[in-house]
Amino acid sequence: MSAELPDLAGAGVELSISGQVAAVTLTRPERRNAMTPTMWHGLARIGAAIPEDIRVVVVRGLGPSFCAGIDLRLFGPEGVPGEEPQPHPVDEDTVAGYQAGYTWLRNPAFVSVAAVQGHAIGAGFQLALACDLRILADDATLCMKEPALGLVPDLTGTKPLVEIVGLPRAIEICLTARNVAASEAADLRLAELVVPRAELDAAVADLVAALLSTEAPAARATKALLAQATANTLEQQAAAERAAQVKLLAARSGG
Repeated sequence: MSAELPDLAGAGVELSISGQVAAVTLTRPERRNAMTPTMWHGLARIGAAIPEDIRVVVVRGLGPSFCAGIDLRLFGPEGVPGEEPQPHPVDEDTVAGYQAGYTWLRNPAFVSVAAVQGHAIGAGFQLALACDLRILADDATLCMKEPALGLVPDLTGTKPLVEIVGLPRAIEICLTARNVAASEAADLRLAELVVPRAELDAAVADLVAALLSTEAPAARATKALLAQATANTLEQQAAAERAAQVKLLAARSGG
């Protein structure tokens, strides 16, 4: 298994696998895991290399914060050591390459879980939003900082934010760039659970165990159904349910 893992040396991210669980860790605690293009590309390489038998992906950040957003030194004259200078202007293909570090977390083959402590700002907030589920420590703070920096949130965070909190609240959160405390995040359904900081790892472990208790084929088929439900009409969703059930039962019976 280890031979199949991507080369992430110097990427600021790590991947470890235990059984059917993959752990993705941001590893720049000295910068509160502030994001760089190298990290986004590293996340994309992880997504491309996740083994087919993985059922749960847990995303964490080392140190006091989950992720403090983009490394603002990227916008300065000196840049970030080890990073290529940012092209100006950035083109859409470049941004698409960054987004690839996020989009794979929606894969119906597994459930993705963000374990969030401390800051989850901008790119970090969007990384948490890219995951299916979020467990927050009680010291977590969420913030969509990009508009305050003269940017738009462009790492696939706008769709899940609107779907979770609704358009008016999403506008307010983004355009004020205010901090959302863990307790409010729970009220807004941005967190499935908020726990004391010392209990975060245990809460994540309990959730992972519960997710693994469901049979893999049923879990994957159900996640795929749920993911398309919002866009489908009732008739379309009913047809999708029928097709998924027939396929699942045929596979169980060996047909």
